[in-house]
Amino acid sequence: MRENYLEDFYSFLRFPSISTDDQYAERVAECAHWLVKRLTGIGLETQLVPTRGHPIVWARNKHQPGRRTVLIYGHYDVQPPDPLELWDSPPFEPVLKNGYVFARGATDNKGQILAHILGIQETMEQDRDLPVNLHLVIEGEEEIGSGNLGSFLNENREALKSDVAVVSDTGMIEKGVPTLSYGLRGVTALEIKVTGPKMDLHSGIFGGAVQNPITALAQMLATLHDREGRVAISGFYDRVKSLENWEREAWRKLPVDGDKLILKETGVPELFGEAGYNSLERIWARPTAEINGIGGGYQGQGTKTVIASHAMAKLTFRLVPEQEGDEILKLARAHLRKNLPKGVTMEITDGHSGPWYLTDPHSPLGEAAQRALRNAFDHDPALIREGGSIPIVSQFRGILGIETLLMGLALADCRAHSPNENFPLENFEGGIRLNKAILQELAH
Repeated sequence: MRENYLEDFYSFLRFPSISTDDQYAERVAECAHWLVKRLTGIGLETQLVPTRGHPIVWARNKHQPGRRTVLIYGHYDVQPPDPLELWDSPPFEPVLKNGYVFARGATDNKGQILAHILGIQETMEQDRDLPVNLHLVIEGEEEIGSGNLGSFLNENREALKSDVAVVSDTGMIEKGVPTLSYGLRGVTALEIKVTGPKMDLHSGIFGGAVQNPITALAQMLATLHDREGRVAISGFYDRVKSLENWEREAWRKLPVDGDKLILKETGVPELFGEAGYNSLERIWARPTAEINGIGGGYQGQGTKTVIASHAMAKLTFRLVPEQEGDEILKLARAHLRKNLPKGVTMEITDGHSGPWYLTDPHSPLGEAAQRALRNAFDHDPALIREGGSIPIVSQFRGILGIETLLMGLALADCRAHSPNENFPLENFEGGIRLNKAILQELAH
């Protein structure tokens, strides 16, 4: 790997491009300008596209008729680095240790998208052009939900016409094992507020005479699952697409023990989940109902003998093919109302949502991706789904009418979104090779 590539990586990582915090807006913009300069320098026509939030960087080569058009997507914004005291080195001062670069954004997504940029650069230097027509779209709001990307895609639908999208913002099943992710779970959310008395009450004077909103909320939330971990909302599983036999067989042959891996990564005393499925099947192909936050009453030190006037909880539902977010929210609201204890009222507020994604890894595009992964890493690729959600993948399908090849370079211990985020140089170099291989494969 060229020495200046590492310097490029460090320069990119030094920008605290934290999209969620307004005080960093100027630094986010500086990072976008750095990308524009870098991409222009390798011979791409590049523009900074303003949005109502952070700008989008859009670069293209000179398009020629008769060639396939490929859209490569990434993001330059990062998560906040908190808690700072848990970092071994400052989050925006990259450090190389034992072949890994440590910094916020190293894996998610600066290392992965920069590998694509450097692959494009090497091909342009060697051949003076790319084998395909290219759109490179790098946004600054992925970590806050990509709120303005849909508008950008809609407004430029004709100009962005492509045959396929390529995204490296997912993971590898194991070090050295190239991975094609062909499915993602969707997500939908809601928030509950349960209210009893008009103000907090003395629990000695009123306890036993009025319903406690925290108790009512706890009772209601406890009805979401049965004792075996299966979601107990009526109709919740009606549209769930069953796993294909080839998938279960392929996943069992993966070079990792999912149960052992999750026990090690999480530190839980034992695994728990829906009966009849192993851990990877539960995460990749089964839906969930999760309580992500809960609160109410006195939270300070010691005791305060009150009955709180209200309590709240935040819920999300991970969705799998063929579940629809609106339908699941409707079923969830009906279930919660049915199980609301007496003596309290409830408000339900819908939150964010993103649809599931599933594509065929054995299609011609999927086969091209597998060949590129094999060439780049000299190893047969693993075919997996993932438990997380990437809403932009569904936007590419819905707005541009194209499928997405998810060819991630992140390792399980990359600590994305956590202190000491890291990216191995081995995968950085592999990503450069992967870019050259996939553009060559898609040219045919």
